[in-house]
Amino acid sequence: MHSHRPRRRFGQNFLVDRAYIDDTIQAIDPRPDDHAVEIGPGLGALTVPLLERVRLLHVVEIDRDIVARLATQFAPERLIVHQGDALRFDFGTLGPGLRLIGNLPYNISSPMLFHAAEFGPMIRDCHFMLQREVVDRMAAAPGSKARGRLSVMLQYRFRVEKLFEVPAGAFRPVPKVDSAFVRLTPHAVVPTPAQDERVLAALVTKAFSQRRKTLRNALADFASTEELTALGIDPRLRPEALSLEDFVRVANAVAGRDA
Repeated sequence: MHSHRPRRRFGQNFLVDRAYIDDTIQAIDPRPDDHAVEIGPGLGALTVPLLERVRLLHVVEIDRDIVARLATQFAPERLIVHQGDALRFDFGTLGPGLRLIGNLPYNISSPMLFHAAEFGPMIRDCHFMLQREVVDRMAAAPGSKARGRLSVMLQYRFRVEKLFEVPAGAFRPVPKVDSAFVRLTPHAVVPTPAQDERVLAALVTKAFSQRRKTLRNALADFASTEELTALGIDPRLRPEALSLEDFVRVANAVAGRDA
């Protein structure tokens, strides 16, 4: 497998440092009956130790050369290979209790996270290796400069835990940025449910589309200054200052008004 030449168009940076591979597997803590799905198995750095612990592993891989190599390296009753783009893959076809795992290419990280979130009710947890900056955005608290659409919408569905950081030198080829390993655990019950999640998504997207604007201007299409104030929201604040509960409160008011 190690003769494979990484393809830039697929964003392939393979984890090769044994210590960080071991840390990753320990954090996942796979068990024999887990319903595990690896996204982008690449050279098998995680695939091999996962198969030492689970009876059956699904993998989703876009690179046809890697798919062919996986088919010859592992028995089909142990490894089920789905050839295709993970961004378009219907994880719902695999059944409930999914444990999604992957060293995700930097160029698809945010779209992949939003795609995975669509299958929240089917997911037990996600463990992803991502660009450190992306993980910091995912976990960002209100008031943080890193807070944005990704933070709010992921935290709506998941508990986000940054587990550890991984230096660029742990990968081949060596990327220009450091990475971090993150765990996403779906909320058993959404803590602050939105009446209409489409309204929430649209409001959050609009709020952070021009993040230097104050809420008075950023959310003018959704709520007036007076309406924000009545909801206990200071219209002079910038979007990153708001908590998830604040965004849901505004979204619910908009949804109730427009119903």
